[in-house]
Amino acid sequence: MIPLSILDLAPVPQGTDVSRALANTIDLARHAEDLGYSRYWLAEHHNMLGIASAATAVLIGAVAAATRTIRVGAGGVMLPNHAPLVIAEQFGTLAALHPGRIDLGLGRAPGSDQATAQALRRTLSGDIDAFPQDVMELMHWFAPAEPGQRIIANPGEGQDVPIWILGSSTYGAQLAAHLGLPYAFASHFAPGEMMRAIQVYRDGFRPSERLAAPYVMLGYNVFAAETDDAAVLLFTSLQQAFVNLRSGRPGKLPPPRAGYGETLSGPERAMIDQALACSAVGSAATVRARIEEFVARTGADELMVTSQIWDHDARRRSLAVLAGAWGLPASD
Repeated sequence: MIPLSILDLAPVPQGTDVSRALANTIDLARHAEDLGYSRYWLAEHHNMLGIASAATAVLIGAVAAATRTIRVGAGGVMLPNHAPLVIAEQFGTLAALHPGRIDLGLGRAPGSDQATAQALRRTLSGDIDAFPQDVMELMHWFAPAEPGQRIIANPGEGQDVPIWILGSSTYGAQLAAHLGLPYAFASHFAPGEMMRAIQVYRDGFRPSERLAAPYVMLGYNVFAAETDDAAVLLFTSLQQAFVNLRSGRPGKLPPPRAGYGETLSGPERAMIDQALACSAVGSAATVRARIEEFVARTGADELMVTSQIWDHDARRRSLAVLAGAWGLPASD
């Protein structure tokens, strides 16, 4: 069985606040570690009431401090929002505090709207097309310093922080292949180019000092419960959130809504079916069968599971059902 990992957007459920969402993230990370998941990643988003992981490096530090063995990282940091040196210092600090446990996934999207991106950067003169150069600069800051080097990332210099390229198109696949880095595809919400991106990455991969062979991790939604019907009800929270977001009404994560699918228009249903095609929703047997088919079809080396479930206890149970179904080795 391939490894399973967790992508947590630190969702803020309706009826709660950011403090509760962050406490849920800490609790879920400990739970994931106990269940045998490999990584626990957090994603950078801004100006979204339903997501509490904007200060991604800060939250990664809190999760790493609250756990013992699970790898913790960014899935990802949106590099155009930051100077590469700053990210090297942040993740160099995290790696110094938690040796051998920190991952750094990099994306080129802003993780926000354009007005918010400008507020983050103070200027939009920086071009997302400079992403490859920014990635290479970041790798430079992590490399051992040369004699006489005037600027050093400290912490950061000489730190072994694995770098991943994230993407939802063939652009990231080409870059990851060229640099010889592992590749994570956002199939959990944008599966359209998944198979093509995987092929581009594997066909073009050039071995590097960081990675000898291509390594593909795919995003995947999992909503697991005791029965198929119970899981389908949990899934309606994510469906509502997607419709709200695409309709220009983003907000906190809604509670489940029985019969929600019957209220959708044809275009709304088509949008959900396309965007959330990479999902397993059901009991342990249903979820395992769905994931086995997906892994066989894609050849994924690892899955990054995300579960936008309104009720925290139900989210904990979903991870436990999946871990049992997949046979993850629980930690001591």
